[in-house]
Amino acid sequence: MLRDIEVFTGELPGFDPSEAPESPVELFTEWLLDAIRAGVREPHAMTLATADASGDPTARVLILKDVSPAGWQFASDSGSAKGRDLTARPYAALTFYWAPLARQIRVRGPVERATPERSAADFLARGAGARAEALLGRQSQPLADLAERDTAVKESLARIENEPALVSPSWTLYSVRPESVEFWQGDKQRRHTRLVYRASSGTDGWTKQMLWP
Repeated sequence: MLRDIEVFTGELPGFDPSEAPESPVELFTEWLLDAIRAGVREPHAMTLATADASGDPTARVLILKDVSPAGWQFASDSGSAKGRDLTARPYAALTFYWAPLARQIRVRGPVERATPERSAADFLARGAGARAEALLGRQSQPLADLAERDTAVKESLARIENEPALVSPSWTLYSVRPESVEFWQGDKQRRHTRLVYRASSGTDGWTKQMLWP
C-alpha cells in the first residue's frame, strides 16, 4: 500500500543553485513566502529534533516564531522534555517540509536562550489558551484523565483573566544558530537538487555546496 502512494504530484517549482542568494536566511524567506502563496497549510510548522544527556534523540513538531541572521526561533517551557534536552545538550536540528512544492529545509546548530525579557514578551504574545496551558508547567507528565486536564486549564485561564501580565517563569525563547542549512528541491524523476550553506569559520559569511541526491 505504501509503495502505491503517489509522491511529487502536480507542477513543481524549479531551483537553480547558481542563483541562490549568499545568505540561507534570504533563501529560506523566499521559499517560505512561496509556500504561503501556494496555500501550504501551516508552513511555519517544523520538526525539532533534540537529544538527551545519553544521546537518545527525540523529535516533535512545533511552530517557528521568527527567523533572522541570529537564528531560527522557537519557544517552550524549560522544564519540558525538549527544554531538559537543550539544557543537557544545547544543539538541535530543524526540518521543514512543504509537500505541495516538494521542498525540504534542514537547519542544524547550537541553541541559545533569549533573555528573560524577550522570553516574557513571547509568552505574552501567545493566545490565552496557550498561556493557560503553559502556566501549568506539566507538559509530558502523566495525566489521569481528560477531565483533570480541562479543570486545570480552566483554573489557569481564570488566573490569566485576573492577572493578564502573568508570565510563566520557565517559559523560554530559543534560537538555533545555524552551522548548516540545506535546501532540497524534489523532482518527479528523482533528480533532486540539494544545496547546503555552511557557516564559514571565524566569519559571518557562508560557503555554498551542491550535494548529490
